[in-house]
Amino acid sequence: MTDPEPLRPLRIGNASGFYGDRFGALREMLTGGPLDVLTGDYLAELTMLILGRDRLKDPARGYAGTFLRQLEESLGLAADRSVKIVANAGGLNPGGLAREIRALARRVGADVRVAHVEGDDLLQEREWGPDVLTANAYLGGAGIAACLRAGADIVVTGRVTDAALVTGPAAAHFGWLAGDLDRLAGAVVAGHVLECGTQATGGNYSFFTEHDVRRPGFPLAEIHADGSAVITKHPGTGGAVTVGTVTAQLLYETGGPRYLGPDVTARLDTVRLAQDGPDRVRISGVRGEAPPATLKVGLTRVGGWRNEVVFVLTGLDVEAKAALVRAQMEDALGERPPAEVRWTLARTDHADAEVQEEASALLRLVVRDPDPEAVGRAVSGAAVELALASYPGFHVTAPPGRGSPYGVFEAAAVDAYAVRHTAVLPDGTRLRVPAVPAAAEGEPPPEPPVLPEPLPRGPVRRAPLGLVAGARSGDKGGSANVGVWVRTDAAWRWLAHELTGARFRRLLPETARLPVTRHVYPGLRALNFTVGGLLGAGVASQARFDPQAKALGEWLRARHMDIPEVLL
Repeated sequence: MTDPEPLRPLRIGNASGFYGDRFGALREMLTGGPLDVLTGDYLAELTMLILGRDRLKDPARGYAGTFLRQLEESLGLAADRSVKIVANAGGLNPGGLAREIRALARRVGADVRVAHVEGDDLLQEREWGPDVLTANAYLGGAGIAACLRAGADIVVTGRVTDAALVTGPAAAHFGWLAGDLDRLAGAVVAGHVLECGTQATGGNYSFFTEHDVRRPGFPLAEIHADGSAVITKHPGTGGAVTVGTVTAQLLYETGGPRYLGPDVTARLDTVRLAQDGPDRVRISGVRGEAPPATLKVGLTRVGGWRNEVVFVLTGLDVEAKAALVRAQMEDALGERPPAEVRWTLARTDHADAEVQEEASALLRLVVRDPDPEAVGRAVSGAAVELALASYPGFHVTAPPGRGSPYGVFEAAAVDAYAVRHTAVLPDGTRLRVPAVPAAAEGEPPPEPPVLPEPLPRGPVRRAPLGLVAGARSGDKGGSANVGVWVRTDAAWRWLAHELTGARFRRLLPETARLPVTRHVYPGLRALNFTVGGLLGAGVASQARFDPQAKALGEWLRARHMDIPEVLL
């Protein structure tokens, strides 16, 4: 008796990394080369707040309308090419989006079977506190897998983990079960690489000058039955797939070596990457452990009202001009100033500048308060009234407004068995998806990483860190993460010992008083730093100039260190 033929790899592509990504990507991926499954990630912490406000205006909405418009031109194409589509565009109303897709299919004459996954919306399940707009558990891929096994061509979900868009199709294709932890963990890592679209193919990449990244193609993964994968892209598309671009995305918005999820806990410290040819990177060696007993729940609410005025200070005496207008504004706001008042002076000015804009600095005033009146006319009126009575050259970047609401993101946890994860199959059958058995309490932590031997001492030069290291940074609620990696063993022998948590704080003084945790990934030649509280109450609260910490890593790369000349 011969062994059965192994299942061929599953080709899973991505066509969206966020709500607002390249509109034509769905068609590009369907026409650019062979695919089995096409995924789209439309949800983020800020997106859930936006969809929550949409639902307040119209209970029939709450889903990503862009996805439906994309399908108008691509649904028939996907059906003709037998490509299944899996997207979390259902947001707060996956059932409503599924109904709209069926209606669209009838209009365009596409014979497709549509299913959806629900049960993540917990807003009515308990009292979450005042002003909470959305409360959604992060589900795994088992509901998606159930829909695909039942013959669905299109599966839309609400809040699932980003990687679930890959683990679900992979589990359905290969017949993986909940206990196939290493295979599922490999699919989670591949899903994490795909989830942000062109960030895996050269977008937002530290070493962008090495590739043509004017219009990078969207990524795809060839998933194998053992859970390993090859990240690549369609032939002839822009950008690049290298160990560097994949490493950068692997470090994005992660924390410690255990990457927790509802399907499996993936051990990021076991990931191995290798160049497998032009624009091909192989992912292997990923180990998996049982998931936690709880599911993460993302809560969004309106936190209050904010307003912003940016004063332009030109030429000489910038500090004195800033002090004058600040004192005038504080006097005008009187005895009842907004609850939070923040001033930031950005010295963007240059001495003896030949262009007026280059001779100017920016003084930014941000105010917040639960009362819209406190940040509205009281602030904008005070700024306007200073137009002829303040520093020389007074002007602002835009007319002050009435203020606008801002959001807050919070994370909670619920027992995984208490969430009614449900797959609604193409024929309308509602299938309850059981929770995955959790890890036993008190499991030992990962072994501490083994650091390489330090680089021998030699001549050093004061230079930007970015000459030898790449970085990528992002947000998780109110925290930020910065992944830093190098491309040679010699550089790793230096970085692992020199870029400590204390050195990180000194290089980025904004983090000096915040909790900073360093994680080490020897297999990726990488460090990952998490900075607690840097982003306040999350991106929707717009607590800082770069509210999602997208450029925090590039700031770090621009800071100077004593770097061995042998590395330069």
